[in-house]
Amino acid sequence: MSSTYRGWTRPGPLPPGGVEVEPGESLDVISGSYRIFQYEKGHRYSTDDVLTAWYGTAHAPRVERAADLGSGIGSVALICAWRLPGATFCTVEAQEISLRLARKTIRYNGLESRFTLYHGDLRDPSILAGEAPFDLVTGSPPYFPHGTATAPGHPQAVPARMEVRGNVADYAQAAARILAPGGLFAFVFPTVQLERALRAVDDASLVLIRRRDIIFKEGEPPLITLFAASPRADIPQQYSALIEPPLTIRRRDRSTDPEYSAIRLSFGFPPGNVPPS
Repeated sequence: MSSTYRGWTRPGPLPPGGVEVEPGESLDVISGSYRIFQYEKGHRYSTDDVLTAWYGTAHAPRVERAADLGSGIGSVALICAWRLPGATFCTVEAQEISLRLARKTIRYNGLESRFTLYHGDLRDPSILAGEAPFDLVTGSPPYFPHGTATAPGHPQAVPARMEVRGNVADYAQAAARILAPGGLFAFVFPTVQLERALRAVDDASLVLIRRRDIIFKEGEPPLITLFAASPRADIPQQYSALIEPPLTIRRRDRSTDPEYSAIRLSFGFPPGNVPPS
């Protein structure tokens, strides 16, 4: 059985009340049959989120429990959940305005039994202290210290771009605290800030397992890099990280690169349309 809701068709009956699209919101496709509530003029999920979820789910050896740090509206965790149907998830988000949307999204997609949403600061060691360790931890840290870039116009989008509550080093420290033995921390960060990301991994007693640059248009320099790291205690002392060839999103003729089309298909996205950046 399926139901049509504001133009979208989803399997099964509509969930109970509390999932109406309110003024200023949209309900958008994100992965397969999953939909996500977003603010029309606030923070919206991006290609960075899609790739973070792909990198983590593609390279974590086995995932029963996953966590997403600074989870915002829940985009990275939701995409991971579609890819890992047997896993349960914990998310940590400080902004109530974003957490409210994430709650609606989880309810709309019927994922309450698989998700625990925490309202708090990822830098607080007590926030996940009662949880068992996680096989996969994902994060999309803000990219810019205050004063180094233009802040978004919508207040909800500011912490997603600017370092309001922690930076990449704080994300790495939080991941190291909650990772299970053999677990994987996957995150994204600007390529031009590569040294900051590598230092954050090392300072958190993690070891970089692999990394991959992302080129948004063929012929241009990479803008972001994907990272995967594991606890230092689990990795042989002489291990050298795998530096993978760059992944290109669009070719010079504006067509989607075949590898990126295959990645999108693996998440239930149509291959021809790139998600919003």
